[in-house]
Amino acid sequence: MSDSSTESATSPAATPHDFDFLFGSWRIHNRRLDDPFGDSGSWSEFEAQSEAYPILGRLGNVQHFDAPQFPGRSGFQAYALRLLDAEDEIWRIWWASTAGGGRLDSPVLGRFRDGVGQFDGKDVIDGREIGVRFLWTEITETSAHWEQSFSFDGGKTFVPNWIMLHERPRGGR
Repeated sequence: MSDSSTESATSPAATPHDFDFLFGSWRIHNRRLDDPFGDSGSWSEFEAQSEAYPILGRLGNVQHFDAPQFPGRSGFQAYALRLLDAEDEIWRIWWASTAGGGRLDSPVLGRFRDGVGQFDGKDVIDGREIGVRFLWTEITETSAHWEQSFSFDGGKTFVPNWIMLHERPRGGR
């Protein structure tokens, strides 16, 4: 695999069912660092909803995210596109949002291992090259934990800057 520096030869293969837990509707409690490049340590909290569903016979999925009360904005919408590279047995995840003007961010790549999904990549934000990591943990039928972290030191350390606690609406999937 050409872009899988975080993967080892013993990592399990990514499968079309890895994101089955995510399909359906979610309420999401968000905790987001106000300035991921600053030292203030100030976090904002807000609520959101999302809907995820499979595409391409589960070789991909999409997730729509809507936060009407996003801090500092009059609403925020985002879209995640996840595609399985069946040949390399790895997932690629792209993110686009109203804050980014609809531009697709650079993808993060990875897979699930022992119930934890780790997806790593590189991006440039405000002219600054950073490492990006998405983690999926604590996955159940009714809840999941997602975390985004940035690395400013070439991937030696990662600092969380956005945490989403997913919870199924009552009676929903």
